[in-house]
This record gives sequence, structure tokens and C-alpha cells, in this order.
Amino acid sequence: MEEQEPTPTPDPSPSPAESGEPPNPAVDTVKTILTRARAEVAKVIIGQQEVVDQCLIAIFTGNHILIEGVPGVAKTLLVRTLARVLGSEFSRIQFTPDLMPSDITGTNIFNLQEGAFHLVRGPIFTSFLLADEINRAPAKTQSALLQAMQERQVTIDGVSHDLPDSFTVFATQNPIEYEGTYPLPEAQKDRFLLRVEMDYPGREEEMQLAEKSLGKDSPERVLESGAVKPVLTDGEIGAMREALQGLTMKGELVSYVVDLIRETRSMDSIQVGAGPRATQALLLASRALAAIEGRDFVTPDDIRSMAYPVLSHRVILRPEYEIEGVTVREAIEKLLERVAVPR
Repeated sequence: MEEQEPTPTPDPSPSPAESGEPPNPAVDTVKTILTRARAEVAKVIIGQQEVVDQCLIAIFTGNHILIEGVPGVAKTLLVRTLARVLGSEFSRIQFTPDLMPSDITGTNIFNLQEGAFHLVRGPIFTSFLLADEINRAPAKTQSALLQAMQERQVTIDGVSHDLPDSFTVFATQNPIEYEGTYPLPEAQKDRFLLRVEMDYPGREEEMQLAEKSLGKDSPERVLESGAVKPVLTDGEIGAMREALQGLTMKGELVSYVVDLIRETRSMDSIQVGAGPRATQALLLASRALAAIEGRDFVTPDDIRSMAYPVLSHRVILRPEYEIEGVTVREAIEKLLERVAVPR
């Protein structure tokens, strides 16, 4: 039922280093910090390297991330560890059906003694916010996050309050339990840079976790012991984001990203394709991945690697294809085959 013959993938384009371009000192700083951050997180989080990298991508591009995983795969521990490593404040909200918007944002309370209202700030006033099981709260409560995610501001009783520049939402969903949940609106999902699937660890990793849990080196104890050292302060995250802009991205790769996103709107298997925000997301994510991999230039493989986490929550399959068993991952793989890779 699919459309065209796949396009073969040529070799990635040569690096700026091969063409004689000088190294960028700011990018070298980014590489060093990211390497240290990964090492510190690894003291607590066993395995899950791809998930850790994608969380770092969201943080250092100034965006938010949606994490899907069954209970017990260390989603909360991961975000707590990232907050410690990056010197940032951490808050957690357990979303429930009776959670109200004011429970997130805060409210003004009248002080009888002073005869004035005082703002009691909610947990959203933080740097790293873990929105646990976000789909368990009704849409009205979920929408309390939208302004904060887009503008890094919260409006309470008509007054706007700024959030930290490093404000990042880590929203989690349980992919196997949907009873009593409220699916996220498409507009809200589109505000997450990436959707990450946090799966079970491998056998060797789970064996390592089991052995550590029997002694004093359990992940929770390691985090609380102070063994995990910060590599940044909260205020330095913005400088790291600016440094990322020094990574080279050639014009043909920008065109490749635009062509990929536009192709999602014409594929037979996709009912609703990705919008322009997906173009921005794929460009930013690919550039950050290059830095994590220790390069100051972007390759087509960076773009292809980030295509699924960027697009998986932004495209909607046609029902007839879903009935036939076609998955979003298969549709995106077909997309990558259809669009020619720049040489």
C-alpha cells in the first residue's frame, strides 16, 4: 500500500575539520561539559545512555521532553540526578484526576494581619519540573503548563511571573495503563521537543543494579551521599545553550530537514503530518546530538537519529494503516527511505 521506491543512503558529508575550518573554542567547552555530565549521571543511572543523552539535548536546547516508560525504570531518579549534575532546582508533581491548575501554579492568599494578598508559589516555580503521569490530570490542569512551557511565565490573577531561563518540563506517561487517563492534546504534545521511550534495562545492567541494591551503592544512596558532583550552576545553562549555536550546519542539511518534515504531510500512511515547530525541533536536536558525540558539525546521521524522537508524537497515522498493524516507527523509517540524503 506504500508509495515509492526507497532512496539509497549515500555517505555523510565531510566534516569542517576535513575542509580546513578552524575549531570553535566555545564548542569545545560544550563537549567537555557534556562529557562530564554524562559521567556524573552514570554514577546513579545504570544504562539508559540514549535516554540520558536525549534529556541533555532537551535541556541544552531550551526545550521540554516527554518520557514514556513503565513504572520502576528510574524516570524520577533520572531527572533528580540531572538536576544535581546541572546545579538546578528540582520539583515533582504527581498528576491526579483531582489536581487543580492552582495546585501547579500557586495562588494569592489574603493575610489578615497585614491586610494584603501574598503569592504562594506552586511547584512550577523551579528549574527542572517532573510532571509525573501528566495524562492522569484533566485538560484544564494540563493546560496550566502550556504558558510556562512556551513563554517561561506563569499568570496568576492577571499578573505574570517569570520562571528561570533553565525551566524544563520532564513529563512522564505510562504506556501500558490508560484507564482513567486524559490523552494529551496535539497542541500540547507539539511543545515537547522529544518523545523518549524509556525501556527496561538489559540483563547485564539489571544484574549490576541488583548487586548494587544489596549494598551501600544503590543508585538512591549514591545520589544522596553527595558522590554526584555538579558540573554547572543553574545560571550557566544559558551560556551553554548559546555556545551550541557555534556548531556548523550546512545549508543542504537544513534543506534535508525541511524536506523530511514536509514529506510527512504527503505520505499515504500519515493522516496528520508534522508542523513547522517540528522543523525547528529536528534542527536543534541534531545540532545538540553532534555536540554530545564530540563533533562541532552536524551530519545526516545526526538528523536521521533524531527523526523518531522528534516526530513520533507529532504525526498521526491513518486508521486503515493502524488496523493493518503499521506503527509510527515504521512510517518514520519509510519517510527516511523516501527523502534523498544530501551528499
